[in-house]
Amino acid sequence: MKENQKSDSQNSHSQTGKKQRRFFYRKKVKPIQAYQEFREVQNFSFKKVSIVIPLYNEEESIKPLYNDLKKSLKNISCEHEIIFVDDGSTDKSLNIIKELARYDNRVHYLSFRTNYGKSAALQMGFKHCTGDVIITMDADLQDDPEEIPNLLRKLEEGYDLVSGWKKKRYDPFIKKYSSRFFNFVTRFLSKVKIHDFNCGLKAYRRAVVQSINVYGELHRYIPVLAGWKGFTVSEIVVKHHPRRYGKTKFGISRFFKGFLDLITVIFTIRFIKRPMHLFGIAGLLFTILGTFISLWLTYEKLFFGRGINNRPIFFLGILLIIVGIQFFAIGLLGELFVHNFQSDKEYVIKEKK
Repeated sequence: MKENQKSDSQNSHSQTGKKQRRFFYRKKVKPIQAYQEFREVQNFSFKKVSIVIPLYNEEESIKPLYNDLKKSLKNISCEHEIIFVDDGSTDKSLNIIKELARYDNRVHYLSFRTNYGKSAALQMGFKHCTGDVIITMDADLQDDPEEIPNLLRKLEEGYDLVSGWKKKRYDPFIKKYSSRFFNFVTRFLSKVKIHDFNCGLKAYRRAVVQSINVYGELHRYIPVLAGWKGFTVSEIVVKHHPRRYGKTKFGISRFFKGFLDLITVIFTIRFIKRPMHLFGIAGLLFTILGTFISLWLTYEKLFFGRGINNRPIFFLGILLIIVGIQFFAIGLLGELFVHNFQSDKEYVIKEKK
């Protein structure tokens, strides 16, 4: 009996030992799973990515945005930093950002004393970032952080700037269709072939943000300014989400200001280095037309005896000649300013040895 009990106990010990070994070996699978997850991390040639986020009164959106960013940035091999630029918020946005920066040394922030606008916020963010790639996005949770790897992948194809295209938008009717019209006009006048100039989600190589100066409301035209500097510009379709918190800051006044800024950008791009090409051509046309009118009236007076003093076209001819000469003078003054303030810093060097 004792022998049978011993054998039974030995069998039970061996069975329990097998179970323990099985359980032990089962637990050994976890490092393999972790290795598989590690292999899913996407490798890029960039060393560091800077996320620049301008914001104004977005206290409810900051923490959800931060959590989504951290999840997305786990899947890329680059180091990263997150720079919040508080554009003079009057709510608790700055306190929330400070709390995040206290617990995460990769979070940095700038805070303006008053509201200067998105262009100023981006310019200061560009100035203080340290990455060789810069991602910009809005803080209202409508831009999706999961698109960051896609932007980086497009940059690695050789482009200098990649803009997001919100092909399917979740915006109010007026904002959506006025934006389409605005993008069509900008694309036609600037010759930069992208669909969404005002999308906040963009990726830049560091050389781009070092070469452009964003002020006023020119953040809408960064792709245009970059294209003028000789940088290559592309776009990808990105996800766009409905706004969760707060209200849109779009107003009809911003629509008209945008077109005034477009005129500024087009003039800056095409004629800032050669103002005589704009004012000189206009002056030449006005002067030729005014001179032709005056000569025709003189011909009629000499050969047909028709009076010219009381004819409106006579005053039009004189006016055109005067305006043409004034345009020439403005063009010459512009050329003098360009000549005196010319700087080598305005030329972007791609490579040197």
